[in-house]
Amino acid sequence: MTKPLDGVRVLDLSRVLAGPWATQTLADLGAEVIKVEQPGSGDDTRHWGPPWHEHDDQKVAAYFLAANRGKRSVAIDFSTAEGAALVRRMAADCDVVVENFKVGGLKKFGLDAETMRAAYPRLIYASITGFGQDGPYAGRAGYDYIIQGMGGLMSLTGLPDDEPGGGPMRVGVAVADLFTGMYTANAILAALVRRGVSGEGATIDMALFDTQLAILANQASNALVSGNDPRRQGAGHPNIVPYQPFAASDQPIIVAVGNDRQFARLAAILGHPEWASDPIYATNAARVAVRDTLVPLIAGIIAGRPAAEWLVQLEQGGIPAGPINTVLQALADPQAVHRGARISADGGALGTVPMVGSPIRLDGERIDAPLPPPALGEHGDLLREWVDAAELARLRAAGVIG
Repeated sequence: MTKPLDGVRVLDLSRVLAGPWATQTLADLGAEVIKVEQPGSGDDTRHWGPPWHEHDDQKVAAYFLAANRGKRSVAIDFSTAEGAALVRRMAADCDVVVENFKVGGLKKFGLDAETMRAAYPRLIYASITGFGQDGPYAGRAGYDYIIQGMGGLMSLTGLPDDEPGGGPMRVGVAVADLFTGMYTANAILAALVRRGVSGEGATIDMALFDTQLAILANQASNALVSGNDPRRQGAGHPNIVPYQPFAASDQPIIVAVGNDRQFARLAAILGHPEWASDPIYATNAARVAVRDTLVPLIAGIIAGRPAAEWLVQLEQGGIPAGPINTVLQALADPQAVHRGARISADGGALGTVPMVGSPIRLDGERIDAPLPPPALGEHGDLLREWVDAAELARLRAAGVIG
């Protein structure tokens, strides 16, 4: 299959997660992604172990593997004049540059958006920062944990304050980084389409804080419409009841009733068909109002039988329900196996690398980039496109190239 971004070249100056997540998505879609890393150390996440992936004399943290599939790595010290000049030459032959340095951090190297766009008007230059290129917090570094707190997400996550163990809680994966990466990839795709019409590149300003506010979604809308801050519901839903885990006799299951018809079927399964016609319970708005009395009633019934029995009945009744799996259980689930969620790639210096593949399918085919995550500087010979062999050897000897 010819992939949508075949022929698009991306110069990836980013590290950690938000930027690499964006460029990995572009690589899966067919772009050639050249990852520029600092000689000797590389992307910070190469060292964020354990656990470690080891092959021959290579050792890299599992974290790095999650966000760098499909890329080629070159090691260039662009804090040096020669290294920065080389990166600028590379950018001249690229369609997209992605970076996530602090605001103004690349200007002293001549690698900032203003300088690069002036030199190459067709270039699409995407910057990812914690708080954006302007505003009172523009100079601050941005870390997902801080953004989850400042952006309201932690106020929504966890148990209510008055329950044991209550208090704000971080989401278990770096969602502000990940969503910013996905929004950045979308913005780049839109800019590529626009460039195809106008011939002009674009400067993209993405901020983790902006993204975190955007993905508050219905919770932000709830607050704006009501004028009240949403309360933490633990594992419950602020707008739908019942929509949460319930402990069966052996393990918890999630029951997610999305409409009143489903609730009527659930009530029958629970042995209380009269609930469906009782105005106290019949509509979702009514159930939200009596959450504190209805949920314990349902919980008491579900606790009397094992999870497997409930899940069969709920599926037969057309009521969304499922177990709470561990990560390994989720990846081994028959549906995950059928859809090919687990992949591996080999042929690189890191050997065979296990990964979770892209969820995108086009025309029935997976779009996972075939290249495994790279070892640091593994593809240094790519630089022969911009410097001859003698110059490459000299730059290596000087430590400009790793």
